[in-house]
Amino acid sequence: MARIRKGVSYRPVKRAYTRYSKFKNKSFVKTRPVCRVVRFDMGNVKREYDYVLHLVSKQTLQIRDNALESARLAGNRVLEKNLGKDGFHLRVRKFPHHILRENPLAAGAGADRMSTGMAHSFGKIIGIAAQVKEGHEIFTLKVKKENLPIARKAMKKISLKLPKQYSISENKIKEKTLKTTEKKEIKTAKESEKAKVAVA
Repeated sequence: MARIRKGVSYRPVKRAYTRYSKFKNKSFVKTRPVCRVVRFDMGNVKREYDYVLHLVSKQTLQIRDNALESARLAGNRVLEKNLGKDGFHLRVRKFPHHILRENPLAAGAGADRMSTGMAHSFGKIIGIAAQVKEGHEIFTLKVKKENLPIARKAMKKISLKLPKQYSISENKIKEKTLKTTEKKEIKTAKESEKAKVAVA
């Protein structure tokens, strides 16, 4: 059974000659592999939270989709076990757009006679990866104040599943301004008061 190559083989960021477009004449490649990341938003998206945590990359690198999915599962498992499905909002901030290629070489006895060398050296498509620059946020997690220790633990678990080093930034979410419905009610009340004054 063929095993997946080590992530270090695809870690350096190179110029993407593997553009994929919905317009056929603008596509450098005609097909692309299916993304292994099943979901990009987990938990309760609509609920309001007190704190937001970001997983920030310390280096520029490429992260394959299988690594992103592994990290997502590790973090989601910790959060759902401790907070339930409605106690957090976890989001994957990077999408693996970049298409990875390699020159396929035959292995085994007599492989040197069968190999085609550098003919058609554009390479065979083998996977996809997200190109991440230094300082970019990869995962974002929103929680209530009392759940901060669990959130930090989950983000630590996520970072261990990804290559290279990361920092966790923690910020308090500012209170939202009045909702649009409340604003409309205040506006109509002021208008009615002005009308009464004008009549008087």
